[in-house]
Amino acid sequence: MKSSLVTEHIIKWILSYSKQSNTDGFVIGISGGIDSAVTSTLAAKTGLKTICLEMPIHQEKKQVKRAKNHIKWLKKNFNNVISMEFELTEVFKKFKSKLNDDYHELALANTRSRLRMTTLYYFAQHYNLLVLGTGNKVEDFGIGFFTKYGDGGVDLSPIADLLKSEVKELAKHMQIHKNIIDAPPTDGLWDNNRTDEDQIGASYNELEWAMNFKGNSKSLTKRQKKVLEIFKTFNTKNQHKMNPIPVCAIPKKFKN
Repeated sequence: MKSSLVTEHIIKWILSYSKQSNTDGFVIGISGGIDSAVTSTLAAKTGLKTICLEMPIHQEKKQVKRAKNHIKWLKKNFNNVISMEFELTEVFKKFKSKLNDDYHELALANTRSRLRMTTLYYFAQHYNLLVLGTGNKVEDFGIGFFTKYGDGGVDLSPIADLLKSEVKELAKHMQIHKNIIDAPPTDGLWDNNRTDEDQIGASYNELEWAMNFKGNSKSLTKRQKKVLEIFKTFNTKNQHKMNPIPVCAIPKKFKN
């Protein structure tokens, strides 16, 4: 991949989108992961106002440290970057307390993501900004590994046509901290800090292989067949996230 050309293309694209929408810049949630690090760096390179928002909810200390170090690096290199921290732990705890211990674990985890989306859009509207998505191609169009109306609720997605491996190439090209590049990917929605691979059952390298697989499954190893099964299962069950919202079309004869 020609990283310098890809970088410039994305910067021009998000600049153009901001101009067309008559907005003043961007707001993005910073998690300490590679996707938000790459996306926020691309936003910073536009020269427009870029608000980096930390929204911790029982966040693991290493994630918080990586996020803060990345923001510090951005502010050192780009004078258009502003940082804010909006602690959501108490909000989340209050919501959880209303459930009286009768809660669905995955639904509760997704609530964290939706609280963050709500917060991002508050600041976006307040400062006339666009919410930048941080999903990559594997997550957004391969297995649908994101929260509907959570981290999937964004205005535009700068890196959604890049595989995870390509996001890493971009991160290295833009000299993002190595500890962010090397950190195990995680959505940060669980108290036990489970990684994406823990949840999915396959690594991003394996998932990229499955996305591009066109051959005969009979010649595959046992592990390859398992990965292909994992990919197909996620891809099938998450179509509701990846496709437009179904609209019930009313026949014209019913309206006349």
